[in-house]
Amino acid sequence: MCLAVPAQILEIEDDRAVVDLQGNRVRVCTALTPEAIPGTWVLVHAGFAISTMEESAARETWDYLREAALANEAAEDAGESA
Repeated sequence: MCLAVPAQILEIEDDRAVVDLQGNRVRVCTALTPEAIPGTWVLVHAGFAISTMEESAARETWDYLREAALANEAAEDAGESA
């Protein structure tokens, strides 16, 4: 399964950036989001920042992903597949 996830740009130089993914620093390409600057929230997929997004939407997405992960763990603990 492929999943795009929100990240916040920490550093940027040319079309390369370092983003924060829930405490993990990852290098991404910003060629598709030339308007992005440090502090901008972006949606990252396959090493590319594919769009910018509002911080509230990014945090809401991370909340959902955490809830989904917990639900999956609970299902696995119960012997079900999610």
